[in-house]
Amino acid sequence: MLGWRIASSKFICVECRKWISLGVIRRTFSQKSDTSENVSKISGPLSGYRILDLSRVLAGPYCTMILGDLGAEVIKVERPGFGDDTRSWGPPFKGPEAVYFLTVNRNKKSVAVDIKSKKGQAIIRQLAGECDVLVENYIPGKLDEYNLGYQQLKTDAPRLIYCSISGYGQTGPYAKRAGYDVIVSGVAGLMHITGPKDGEPCKVGVAMTDLSTGLYAHGAIMAAILQRQTTGQGQHIDCDLFSTQVASLVNIGSNYLNKGMEATRHGTAHPSIVPYQAFQTKDSYILVGAGNDGQFKILCKVLNLEHLHDDEKYSTNKARVANREELLGILTNMFSSNSTQYWLNLLEDSGIPYGPINNMEAVFNDPQALHNNLLQEIVHPTAGNIRIPGPPVRLSDFPRPCPTAPPTLGQHTDHVMKDILKLETDEIEQLRREHVIQ
Repeated sequence: MLGWRIASSKFICVECRKWISLGVIRRTFSQKSDTSENVSKISGPLSGYRILDLSRVLAGPYCTMILGDLGAEVIKVERPGFGDDTRSWGPPFKGPEAVYFLTVNRNKKSVAVDIKSKKGQAIIRQLAGECDVLVENYIPGKLDEYNLGYQQLKTDAPRLIYCSISGYGQTGPYAKRAGYDVIVSGVAGLMHITGPKDGEPCKVGVAMTDLSTGLYAHGAIMAAILQRQTTGQGQHIDCDLFSTQVASLVNIGSNYLNKGMEATRHGTAHPSIVPYQAFQTKDSYILVGAGNDGQFKILCKVLNLEHLHDDEKYSTNKARVANREELLGILTNMFSSNSTQYWLNLLEDSGIPYGPINNMEAVFNDPQALHNNLLQEIVHPTAGNIRIPGPPVRLSDFPRPCPTAPPTLGQHTDHVMKDILKLETDEIEQLRREHVIQ
């Protein structure tokens, strides 16, 4: 290790005089080469980091997919014979594969291990020692029963960042409850504020509580990685759907906490901004917003309704909120007089926010979606050519490589057993005969 001087648990670079923790040096000098199929040759921000993914369904897999998109090696542990629950969530299927599973499991390797067995638990403990991060979403306490909880792993793997994703948190009165997006969205208030005015509460069209939790978990993992560069130690991250959703109530929650204003449903409208909603046109709908008085003045000019801006009932947002129904009636009549495309053309380059309500066909043919490369095409070993929504973030120094296809169940078991855990072929075959692995 020429050029480095050791001092306690850190090294100092003789050339640049910077202290670097032992863990960083270990990764730099002992990182194993990956010879598995379809591995990108373009290094990402997380290249060299290894993630052990013990999660299923959506929040956890979404989190680890983001880490994989950034270059991390993600090893997904699944039940032999069954795999992730979403492998059976269909229709639709693409070939034998459930489209739901394909959506959130690109850039991962699948290892089928029976973690209920003693030998399976030993495999996971070995893998944890070879990984930087472990992500799991079991009911709190379940992995402790398998000797795979954080307290049980941190002794042998003190640098491991262990992220637990649950419905309500690792402790508390609801800790043992199963955490499902639609249930938590009701308990945590999202469903109460979603739906048409005076109508029934509605679920959001996708599992936003799950997805938001996955995003929070991803951010917390990144922060823990940064902290470990200073301390050299891992830590436990407690991330849950309920807390995420309560935190995500933002202004609606603060309206109640600070002014006692109970939330109500507004359909597509906004409780504090008018106009800011969908309007029915002659053939569909258009969304229009005026986030400030200047934008409202522009809207009035475009619609040839300048007299509204000069009316004290509508000249300020506060006045527009107070006179919401009368103003919206005028605008509704105006927008219903022509087609959506007519209004889109009229509002082009106006400087105010507007847009159509697109169906899926329109979304994935939208010129901005195509420009942002939000449609990925991947060749899958059993499903053939698949298409999935691509990553939403672009990094200037990390051109997006072609992603690896979502794995088939146990596709990488032999690779991980042999190349990472260094097991011999006869050992691997014995584990397979005992149904510990698939």
